[in-house]
Amino acid sequence: MSSSPILIVPGEKKSIFFEIFFKSINSKKFISPLILICSKKILNKEIKNFRFNIKIELINLDQIIKKRLKKRRLYIIDINSHNSKTYIQDCFSLAFKIIKQGLSNKLINGPINKTKTLRKKHLGMTEYVAKNFNQKKFAMLIYNDNLSVCPITTHLPLKLVSKKITKKLVIEKIIIINEFYKKVLGLKPKIGVVGLNPHCESILKFNEDTKVILPAIKLLKKKNIKASGPYPADTIFMKNNIKNFDVIVGMYHDQVLAPIKTLFEYDAINITIGLPFFRITPDHGPNEMMVGKGKSNPMSLIKAISFLDKI
Repeated sequence: MSSSPILIVPGEKKSIFFEIFFKSINSKKFISPLILICSKKILNKEIKNFRFNIKIELINLDQIIKKRLKKRRLYIIDINSHNSKTYIQDCFSLAFKIIKQGLSNKLINGPINKTKTLRKKHLGMTEYVAKNFNQKKFAMLIYNDNLSVCPITTHLPLKLVSKKITKKLVIEKIIIINEFYKKVLGLKPKIGVVGLNPHCESILKFNEDTKVILPAIKLLKKKNIKASGPYPADTIFMKNNIKNFDVIVGMYHDQVLAPIKTLFEYDAINITIGLPFFRITPDHGPNEMMVGKGKSNPMSLIKAISFLDKI
């Protein structure tokens, strides 16, 4: 096996994933072996629905161990789960097993309905994956070639954000970002840090922007990391401002995800950085309302496969 296979967990049964997957394969000449980890029954149904005609070979774990996979081939490991409630977890469990055995270091997963699948045990899939590898230091990077963003807190209710923001956490996340860019992309990134409060001001005695975020940035600069701020969130994404940064770090999820999705729409991928492998997900949800309509945009998944092909 000259190229590490890309493991793909499609996710929810009712999702646009297979539509965008078939569109991606038809439009993109992938290099790495692609291994779907899902129900063969569900896959065959989707193949029939979308009239997909590329061959997908059924394999098992032993064949991966014996390195019998070839480049530019599609494979499937059948997850014949008897319990529909644990189907997605069963898919992930096998993917994690393959990664932990050193047989792959690349994982793409399709959109997951967090409220149905995680059942309040984890804030989101980012946290779920990290916990399965005992990784406490990680970050969510929404990556685009021109500009990426990272929230310090991820899938956290807004009223809890200010309690979670600490100098230690800000420093930890930005160091993870800096290391990822240097090691994987060969770039020392320019990182703009957004304040928590409107205009980085507060009517309260304790202002997180001056008491927490600013001291963190000063320490990061001493570590020779190109971090600056805090900047007001309402102006940092203006055209003339984003030219100054490779990454913009926000304090909470929608503070930076809403602007980048407005700027790039589907031209971005969600990378969990800080893990001992590459985990990427297309930057959108299951979108159940669009299932079966054939109108979903595959760009984010195409970008995910292309990114992992280059690594």
